[in-house]
Amino acid sequence: MTEIQLIELTVNGERHDLAVEPRRTLVDVLRHDLRLTGTHVGCEHGICGACTVLVDGAPARACLMFAAQAEGCEVRTVESLAAPNGELGDLQRAFSAHHGLQCGFCTPGFLMLAEGYLGERPDATKEEIREVVAANLCRCTGYQTIVEAIDACASARREHP
Repeated sequence: MTEIQLIELTVNGERHDLAVEPRRTLVDVLRHDLRLTGTHVGCEHGICGACTVLVDGAPARACLMFAAQAEGCEVRTVESLAAPNGELGDLQRAFSAHHGLQCGFCTPGFLMLAEGYLGERPDATKEEIREVVAANLCRCTGYQTIVEAIDACASARREHP
């Protein structure tokens, strides 16, 4: 008999009561139960960062976190960055303007990593941003355009909070 655990979590501002197996990962619950497929599954070992989401404002690898560990937490996925009408958020627009995406597979993870970091460090320097994004893997861009996009967004947010 499979054990089921009842959890409550808030995802992108919406409260969810879910029945999950204790071994189910947060990324599986987000993608399969809540149909939020913007969070990608890459390596499933926490190395690539494609599954990065914000849990209570801090970047977390959703493939390494059990859904039950998110009990009572506020989870934000890449879907939360766009406006309700579908208009891209400032960070998404910066990635587009600075060509911070190519194939796009790693992009949601970078966006959420950057969103979490800029939430803590709105005055981040390019060097600090470069160090932070090194935590995620990208095979296409070479990281420079990602750093430029995050830096441009940070500058814009400082100028127009």
